Amino acid sequence: MDFKSSELTQWKESLAAYETRIELMASNTSKKEDLVTLDNFYCKELPSLIKKRDPNPHITTPELSKLMKWKLTRGKWRPRLLDFVSSLDEDTVISASQKAFKALPDVSKAISELTILKGVGPATASAVLAAYAPDVAPFMSDEAMVAALGNSREYTLKQYLVFVDKLQAKSKELSTDVEVFTPSDVEKALWSAAIGDKFAASLKDEINSGKKKRKR
Repeated sequence: MDFKSSELTQWKESLAAYETRIELMASNTSKKEDLVTLDNFYCKELPSLIKKRDPNPHITTPELSKLMKWKLTRGKWRPRLLDFVSSLDEDTVISASQKAFKALPDVSKAISELTILKGVGPATASAVLAAYAPDVAPFMSDEAMVAALGNSREYTLKQYLVFVDKLQAKSKELSTDVEVFTPSDVEKALWSAAIGDKFAASLKDEINSGKKKRKR
């Protein structure tokens, strides 16, 4: 899907296909067996858990560890990051996340509060913020980064702020008086479209390969 597209129907269809694409990835990729459960936790359970902790919303170490597992399972698997996050002190995680959430809508400050945690870079920090404030901070996924910024991916705070500006602008463009399309919705739609294209291309390759074998 072209990031420049203003066709709301196209964006909504891609977003609506998100869960189906999660299931598709889970069933067709090795070591993705837990992806559906992890995605359900990240998208549905975690936001509620964080917001129930008013007036001091925060995330715990076990939740951050599960979030990291979701991020790595949906993207590239890097077990050392999971080890780092899982061993973080609970009070330190709670304090850092409280400060980060209070810093919003200052995304730069919020990311900086979280990246003091060992194993937490801008991309993981963005996932934490997106769980709490999807209307402000989208997750910094590979697929959405490529769609919005091209192939020059740098997982830095500076690059994330450019990414946020792009997705916030697209969010405003796609939102109406009766329906809000958040920056996180934009990220999910872009991810969904990229995964759909990826598996469609793989299926086409398999079909073509089968045809070649039959010709022999």
